[in-house]
Amino acid sequence: MASIIDRIKLIFSAKANKILDAHEDPRETLDYSYQKQQELLQRVRRGVADVATSRKRVELQISQMQGQVDKFTTAAQQALSAGREDLAREALTRKSGLQQQVADLTSQRDQLAGEEDKLVQASTQLQARVDAFRTQKETIKATYSAAQAQVQVNDAFSGLSDELGDVGQAVQRAQDQTQQMQARASAVDELLSSGALDDPTGTYKDDITRQLDSMASQSAVESELASMKAQLGIAPAAAAPAIDAAAQPAAAAAAEVVPPAETEAASDAASKVEDEIIAAEADAAPADSDESPSTDDK
Repeated sequence: MASIIDRIKLIFSAKANKILDAHEDPRETLDYSYQKQQELLQRVRRGVADVATSRKRVELQISQMQGQVDKFTTAAQQALSAGREDLAREALTRKSGLQQQVADLTSQRDQLAGEEDKLVQASTQLQARVDAFRTQKETIKATYSAAQAQVQVNDAFSGLSDELGDVGQAVQRAQDQTQQMQARASAVDELLSSGALDDPTGTYKDDITRQLDSMASQSAVESELASMKAQLGIAPAAAAPAIDAAAQPAAAAAAEVVPPAETEAASDAASKVEDEIIAAEADAAPADSDESPSTDDK
């Protein structure tokens, strides 16, 4: 039973010691030790002052008794001069008692003086030790603070601190979500391009559809342009390679079949269009000349 109790005490002591170590700050412990040493030094100094006070009090008593001894000596001399030997003997008896007391007080004064010297030496040595401990304390505190700051910096750089760890996890999650969204968007684009998915809005077109629409648009433009040229009697450009050799006789035959009246009408229309173009260019020229100075002023 006793061994079980001892083990329980040991376990509780170990747990308590671990908890205290986790909450202990060496700087606070050093400051507390320095405070205790200062209090001890103050008690030693008060002891020196008390011993010195006692010594002074004994010295005053010795001085007073020495004065009484001198008085009894004078009184004995006066009694002998007056023929009163009995009074002289009484005075000398009292003088002898006072001298014994003075001797005892002198011995006490010497003892107190010795104790005072010892306490002064102890106070001086203790003061030196306290000063040395204070210097060592400040050095240890500065070293501990620097080491603690270095550990915090290292933890921050290595990502071991809780705050930077949370920030790093948040950044990683944001990157993962961004990559997932990009992959999903790319997959949807590929499915729409391949036709595996239908666009419910009807606005999305794959590459083949866009190319076909572009070719159809260009063909319509070329057809309308050829029709306008035919109406205006403008010969197609010689550099156009799109006209086949088989289509050239048909175009020539179509030009020969055109009646002279339609040819004259087409010529008049072409002349009218040229006049309108020349007039538009003449109207646009003054406007350009008016705008150019303002542009230079700017």
